[in-house]
Amino acid sequence: MNPQTQFCPNIAYPARGQIGKGNIKIHSRQENGYRCTQRRRTFSAKRGTAMHGLKKSNELFETVVTLLAYGCPIAAIVAAFKIDVRMVRSWLLKGGQHCEQVHAQIVQSQQIDLGQVQADKIKVKAQAQQFWMAFAMMIATRLWLGGAVSEKRDKKLIAELVAQIRSVALCRPLLLAVDGLASYVKAFRKAFRTPCREGQLGRPRMLAWQQIAIVQVVKKRTANNFEVTRRIVQGGEQMIAKLIQSSQGTGCINTAYIERLNATFRQRLNVLSRRTRNLARRQNTLHAGMLLIGCMYNLRVFHKSLRLPLHLPRERTHWVQRTPAIATGLTDLRWSVAELFSYKVPPPRWTPPKRRGRPSAAGLALAQAWCS
Repeated sequence: MNPQTQFCPNIAYPARGQIGKGNIKIHSRQENGYRCTQRRRTFSAKRGTAMHGLKKSNELFETVVTLLAYGCPIAAIVAAFKIDVRMVRSWLLKGGQHCEQVHAQIVQSQQIDLGQVQADKIKVKAQAQQFWMAFAMMIATRLWLGGAVSEKRDKKLIAELVAQIRSVALCRPLLLAVDGLASYVKAFRKAFRTPCREGQLGRPRMLAWQQIAIVQVVKKRTANNFEVTRRIVQGGEQMIAKLIQSSQGTGCINTAYIERLNATFRQRLNVLSRRTRNLARRQNTLHAGMLLIGCMYNLRVFHKSLRLPLHLPRERTHWVQRTPAIATGLTDLRWSVAELFSYKVPPPRWTPPKRRGRPSAAGLALAQAWCS
């Protein structure tokens, strides 16, 4: 047990998320507990992880969630491990919520030169209704950038997905490849803007990013043939060709990479399979499954196209395997399942509350102690 690697998990105290401040002490080695001297309360080492509050062993939870992330039906897990179906579904929600926090900490809090991004959506069948799932990926490193789930294929769904792309993107030349839905173009043009404050009152003027290219790939199937139409909505042909060469090497305007990712999601989330009897029932369960698969895809799956050759003597070659997170530079090693679900996401740093008037001496001392 190392108290220097722990932080106070309570969101209401200034000591939250602070590591190495000397406020965490060991409370019980037998129960693996710590104590915050500033809060004067104890907490478990599992607090903030997916293992917190489990009634079963950590190994069983890791095994079940791994099977769920690779497309094993819930009925098969219940029959194999003799556990209740409600527990399996609650573990799916717990794993998805934890992966959402990890994804926000590892991916969405970074600024990345994306190069080329492809986005697409999937129609999900449900009982007496339907859902739509949209997600996007970075082509150069195959990084899954995020996704959204909604009951309708409307502007709200597309705007939520585009906002996740915008939060990660650096203001660099960027190619956005989508299908023929008009909501993509409007959402991209609205999101990729920067406020320009000129010292005047009122709403600032929004400046659009200059080096943003938007292309569409429209596929139309008829009884006799299959037509593919490629449109350049925004940007020049020379810049688009340069971005395609730098991100995918060869080829033309396409959405092939996101469609392969669609196939991965359909394979691992059984409610997405074509002609299946496993229908989605709740939106939160579908959202949790999407986050679980996407997070494990980024941090655990070795992608064959990302491996690097390591030339050895006697004309031998050893391939260095990489995950999308390793190729992007977000992590150094492939995460294990235990590392993923035991990772503690620190809460945001405490900031002093805004009050009118001159701050007190005690308030200044507290801000200096915990905000430095």
